[in-house]
Amino acid sequence: MTSGGERTLIFLGDVMLGRLVNLALKRLPPAYPWGDTLPLLQRASARFVNLECAITDWGEPEPGKVFCFRTDARNVEVLEVARIDAVSLANNHVLDYGEPGLRETLRNLDASGIRHAGAGLTALEAQQPAWLAIDGLRIAFLAATDNQPDWEATADRPGVFYIPIDPADERFQRLVTLVRAAKRAADLVVVSLHWGPNWGYQPPPEHPPAARLLIESGADIIFGHSAHIVRGIEVYRGRPIFYSCGDFVDDYAIDQVERNDESFIFQAYLSGRELTRLSLIPTVIEEFQARLARGTRRDSICDKMGSLCRQLGTEARRVADGLEIELR
Repeated sequence: MTSGGERTLIFLGDVMLGRLVNLALKRLPPAYPWGDTLPLLQRASARFVNLECAITDWGEPEPGKVFCFRTDARNVEVLEVARIDAVSLANNHVLDYGEPGLRETLRNLDASGIRHAGAGLTALEAQQPAWLAIDGLRIAFLAATDNQPDWEATADRPGVFYIPIDPADERFQRLVTLVRAAKRAADLVVVSLHWGPNWGYQPPPEHPPAARLLIESGADIIFGHSAHIVRGIEVYRGRPIFYSCGDFVDDYAIDQVERNDESFIFQAYLSGRELTRLSLIPTVIEEFQARLARGTRRDSICDKMGSLCRQLGTEARRVADGLEIELR
C-alpha cells in the first residue's frame, strides 16, 4: 500500500462493539469484527477510530436513554489486534454506563496503550489532545462533540468535550485555541468531530464554515462522524474534511435508502510531513463484521461517494480497489 517512505493514516467511522457484537465476541476471536479488512489496518502507519461504546464490566445503563452500548472489558483486545492507535471518546455513548463505565473505559484503554481524546474525569482531561509519535511524525489528536450537552465535562465532573458547532460560541473558540496550540508542537493535527444528526447525505450548513475555520487555525485533517452514513469529502487548502465516515462495525438495523451498512477505510498518505492523497476502500457490515465490498456492490458505493464528493467540489478518481483523491 505504500512506497518510497510514504506514511499512511487510517480513519474509520463508528466502531460499536456492544449488544449483539458483544455476544458474538463471547464465542468468536477478537479479530472477528474486522473481517478481511484486518490486513489493511495492520499495514498502516497509524489507525484512528470513533469508539461508539463503553469498554467496561461495570456501571448501569444511563436511566431513560434508549440506546446504551457496552462491550466487555476483555474486548479491548479487538482494538489491540487491529493495532488501533487512538480512539475518539467524544460522542453520545461513552457515558452510556455512567461515570463508573467511563472510568473503566479509560483504565482499559490506558492499560492497552491505546491513546484517547474527547472524554475525561475533568474538562481539562477531556480537552487535551492525545499525542502520538509515528515514524518520527508527531501527531496531535483532538476530539469534541456537539452531541449530549448534558455530558459536558466540568472542572469537577467527568464527561465529554462538548462544543456547539458555532464559531461565535466560546466553547467552539476553546477548540480553536487548542488547535492553534497543538499546531505549534505537532507535525500533524487531527480534529475528530462527532457532530450533527444521524442521517442526511449532505453536511449540515454549519459544518463547512466550522471545519474550514479549524483548518485555518492549524488542523490538517477533520475526522467527522456521528451520521450513520458516509458524506462527501471536501478538500480545503490541501487538507481533507471527512464530514462523516459513517459506521464501520455494529449490529444496527439497515436503512434501505440511506445505507448505514456501507462505509470506507479512509486512508491518508503522507510524503515526509506533507499530505499528498487519500484512498477510499469501500466496506460493508455483514454479520457484525466489517468486510471489503466487492463486485457491483463496491461499484455502487464508489459511484455514490464520487457523486457526493463532486457536490463538494472534490474529484474522486476511480481505481481498482476504490477511489483516490489528490490533495496537492
